[in-house]
Amino acid sequence: MLPFSPPRSDEKIVEAVAEVLRSGWISTGPKAKLFEQKITAYCGNKVTLCTSAATTGLELILRWFGIKEGDEVIVPAYTYCATANVVVHCGAKPVLVDVGPDFNITVEAIEKAITPKTKAVMPVDIGGFPCNYDEINALIRREDVVAKFQPGSENQQKLGRMLVLSDSAHSFGAFYKKKQTGSLTDVSVFSFHAVKNLSTAEGGAVALNLSEPFENQTIYSYLNTMSLHGQSKDALAKVQKGGWRYDVIDAGYKCNMMDIQAAMGLVELERYDSETLKRRKEIFDAYAEGLSKYDWAQIPVYETKEKTSSYHVFLLRIKDISEVQRDEIMQEIFNQKVAVNVHFQPLPLLTAYKSRGYNISDFPVAYDNYSREITLPVYYDLTDQNVQTVINAVVNAVEKVEQPA
Repeated sequence: MLPFSPPRSDEKIVEAVAEVLRSGWISTGPKAKLFEQKITAYCGNKVTLCTSAATTGLELILRWFGIKEGDEVIVPAYTYCATANVVVHCGAKPVLVDVGPDFNITVEAIEKAITPKTKAVMPVDIGGFPCNYDEINALIRREDVVAKFQPGSENQQKLGRMLVLSDSAHSFGAFYKKKQTGSLTDVSVFSFHAVKNLSTAEGGAVALNLSEPFENQTIYSYLNTMSLHGQSKDALAKVQKGGWRYDVIDAGYKCNMMDIQAAMGLVELERYDSETLKRRKEIFDAYAEGLSKYDWAQIPVYETKEKTSSYHVFLLRIKDISEVQRDEIMQEIFNQKVAVNVHFQPLPLLTAYKSRGYNISDFPVAYDNYSREITLPVYYDLTDQNVQTVINAVVNAVEKVEQPA
C-alpha cells in the first residue's frame, strides 16, 4: 500500500535525537529555546513559544485573552475539531460560519456573525493556503465593529477589539502578500504533528505578533510559565546554582515542547525551504498537470498573485458527484493500494457539535467542499513514479464509479 503521509525520518533526524539523548537534557532546554528563536527569524513575527501541540498553544492564547463562559469565538465550520474544541474548553461558544470555494473562512461570513459577545475570530489556513488576512484585520479594526466590542478582561480592554488568532496548523512557510504566516495577524499557531510538513512528532508553536501597547516578550514569559503548571521557573532556571526555589502563579498546564522534539524541528527547519517545500511544490504541480486534463477534476488553488501555499495537503474535488460516490471512489483508490484521505469532515457533521445544535444544512459551501473532496498523498519521499501511480489510481476509480460496467 502506498502510504498517505509518513514522516520524514532519516539519519540527520536520528543523529539529532541521539545527540539530545546523549546530552542528558531531554525535556525543555537549550534546543527548544533555539528552535523558538529560529522560528521567529524564519517567520518574521515578534517572539515564539514552542508547545506540546498546536491545540495547547491555541488554548493558552484564548485563556491569556480571558475567553470564558458567555463569550463567542468565530470559527469556520470547515476545520479540524481542535479549532473549536479549545473554545469549548474555555467555556465559550464557537460560532461556526460557512467558508468559500477555497475552503477558507470569508470576511463576509465573519462580519455577519459578529455580536457584542464576540471576543475573537479564528481563521484557519486550510491545506496551507492563507486566508485573506488584510481584509480580516481591517474588518476587526473598523470603527463600527470596534464599537460592538465589549471587553471582559484586562487584556481585552488593552487590545480594545476582537483578537485575530490564526489557526496556522497547515501553513508553516506559506506566504501572503510577500509576508510569511506567523507575521500576518495578532497571533498565529503552528502544528508540528507527525503528518505536518515540518514535524517534531508532536508539537506546536505560538507566534506572537501583537502591536503596542503589548510587550510580546512579557506575554511569552507568561505563556511559558503557564505551559509549565504556572511554575515561575523552568527546569533550565532551576538547575542554576541556588535556583531551586520557585513559585506557582496560577493553575497552569503541562504543555511544553521537549528538546528531543526541538532537535528534530531544527533539522527540518534548516532544510525546509531548500528541500521540503521544494519537493512538495513539485508534487502539487505534478498532480495539477496530470489531473487538470480531466473535466471532472477540480484542482485546488495553491498559488495566486498574492498567496503561496505551504503545499500541505492536495485537496482534489470531483465535480458533480455525491458524498456516496466520493466514498465509492475512495474505496476504489484503496483497492488499487493507494492511501487517500478527506480533509475535513465539517464540524456540524460530528457528534460533539451536532449535539450542540449545529446543523450542516446551515453551511452549504462547507458541505459541498467536503462531499466531493479527496486528499491525495504529499510527502518528501513520494517519488515521481509514486505520483503517477496516485494519478492513475484516481483516474481509474473515478471512471469506474461514474461509468460502472
